[in-house]
Amino acid sequence: QVQLVESGGGLVQAGGSLRLSCAASGGTFSSYVMGWFRQAPGKEREFVACISWSGGGTYYADSVKGRFTISRDNAKNTVYLQMNSLKPEDTAVYYCAAGKKLVQTGSWYDYWGQGTQVTVSS
Repeated sequence: QVQLVESGGGLVQAGGSLRLSCAASGGTFSSYVMGWFRQAPGKEREFVACISWSGGGTYYADSVKGRFTISRDNAKNTVYLQMNSLKPEDTAVYYCAAGKKLVQTGSWYDYWGQGTQVTVSS
């Protein structure tokens, strides 16, 4: 059983930056694909980014490509999401997830964190 704990959310002005972290425990971190998803009020959860086991492969949603960067440190059992040039439409609860397939579909991920709120003011 893998436990995931996100941190780093907060309130930021448009154009600003935040870095989210997700610390994993209870499993072999390097054997999991890691993903970030988000859910805004009244909207469905959506894919943001994912990263392969070694970090050599990454995928991004078109809406964040060029602004967000996903990375991982397997020695620290942590995955990060660096978010730059934030926009009000990035406001959401951000969740990290662990799975076995490098996919953008949330249902393929087995473990989820509790989420961290990101609010971008205009």
